[in-house]
Amino acid sequence: MHRPMTEYKFTGYFLNEVLRKRPYIKTEWCIFVIENAVRSEPQEANRWRFWAAIPERDGRYLRVVTLEDKITIHNAFPDRGFTP
Repeated sequence: MHRPMTEYKFTGYFLNEVLRKRPYIKTEWCIFVIENAVRSEPQEANRWRFWAAIPERDGRYLRVVTLEDKITIHNAFPDRGFTP
């Protein structure tokens, strides 16, 4: 499920809070996680969560949360407790 990068959207929360609080997170990584998730599952409040290892972060896992459309990125953070 590879979409052009321009098809992805970002919530105001992601742009104004997540990227400010976690400046090391790249939007390209978030898209990579959605497209290459080792696991994805629905979350409460009509959201989806996705996990994938980020090679540039020494293979550590990033969790990305989207809105129900699975293309609007709402949150992202390292998930130290995730095991595939």
